[in-house]
Amino acid sequence: MPPPAHKFIDDRKDVFFYQSDDDHYIPRALLIDLEPRVVNKLTRQGPYRNLFNEENVFIAEDGGGAGNNWASGFRQGEQHHEQVFDMIDRESDNSDSLEGFVMCHPIAGGTGSGMGSYLLEALNDHFPKKLIQTYSVFPNWSQNQSDVVVQPYNSVLTMKRLTLNADAVVVLDNTALNRIAVDRLKIENPTVDQLNSLVATIMAASTTTLRYPGYMNNDLIGLLASLIPTPRCHFLMTGYTPLTLADYYQNPIPNADGSISPTYPIARSASIRKTTVLDVMRRLCQPDNIMVSANTRKPSSCYISMLNIIQGNDVEPTQIHKALQRMQERQTIKFIPWGPASIQVALARKSPFLASTNKVSGFMLANHTSMAELFDRLLSQYDQIRRRNAFLDNYRREPMFQDNLDEFDSARETVQCLVDEYRACERKDYVDYDYDTAKGDGGEVLEE
Repeated sequence: MPPPAHKFIDDRKDVFFYQSDDDHYIPRALLIDLEPRVVNKLTRQGPYRNLFNEENVFIAEDGGGAGNNWASGFRQGEQHHEQVFDMIDRESDNSDSLEGFVMCHPIAGGTGSGMGSYLLEALNDHFPKKLIQTYSVFPNWSQNQSDVVVQPYNSVLTMKRLTLNADAVVVLDNTALNRIAVDRLKIENPTVDQLNSLVATIMAASTTTLRYPGYMNNDLIGLLASLIPTPRCHFLMTGYTPLTLADYYQNPIPNADGSISPTYPIARSASIRKTTVLDVMRRLCQPDNIMVSANTRKPSSCYISMLNIIQGNDVEPTQIHKALQRMQERQTIKFIPWGPASIQVALARKSPFLASTNKVSGFMLANHTSMAELFDRLLSQYDQIRRRNAFLDNYRREPMFQDNLDEFDSARETVQCLVDEYRACERKDYVDYDYDTAKGDGGEVLEE
């Protein structure tokens, strides 16, 4: 829906797009995969097929993928280093003021985890002073829903790189996304497209203050700095309310030539009739709206930091102050005992290009010690199969694991140290926490 002609739209399209010679806006995005199916679906079909720069699409020539093998994806990342970094260098050189990189990937498969891990390491070496933020999709933890038996191996190996090489990781938990789609949006069997719509909502909301800048949080460093007080505890959870889902594929209409085109979006929404700033800020802290399957109401767990982005064109700062005051009086949110107990709030405008039935919507980006629960669950599944040395043959065929399996042990130790540090954050004496002592004498030391 185009905005009214008289309204001036003060947005920054140049953050994620650049303008081509024919005045089209082209995303500053690279599409990288080791097999063609998913990328071709995006670039050759559907409404976005003419959006991306074809020079920024990389698909491995053999197109065989990584076979859900982290080591295969990592090796192929090394093989294609030059070609991929030519694309990255070209895009970075075209940026007037490069601040950092945003990477979207899953952690349980082969390409997103293995090649993604290689790219994280290589970006850190190539651009040591630039921020690296990731949107990392965590797998379904239920054995009944998992279709990749080695996902604990791939996830632990990737987690090591996310801990060492990323500055901020926004955790997108498939278990929680499925729960929200089923329980809140009443979709019996959510499709990948529908879950991706939820992920797109989160990504768009988290970048609102970058695209519609205000006085605060208008760059990536400003957005993340206050959320991450210590370097290793940089895994962030998200929440969003009111939840809506644009379903493009609900009622496809056949074209004259027999092909199928998606209809205009049908919005599914959780039944919220009226939205106020206080109501939105309360709902953001409710476990039902948090997109990570961890218990934030556990007595010992607490928030390290929290940022709420309130979107609404008629929201006044006084409404936010009153809402914060009410929440503080009720003491519904528990913060760390060694730091400031305050909710940061950024006020952002709604996009004039999207119709919305709600006057106010909210997005939460938070650092919470219950992340340790998520990683503990991962380590438990990893230990179950590693104890029996199960499913390791495909890894041993790759150069990294031909001589030994030390990388598995190193990755597990890194994740365990991360769990221990998140739990240490819950104690008053965390300011005296000595990482090297907690880690012990053996193994490598994480770099700051």
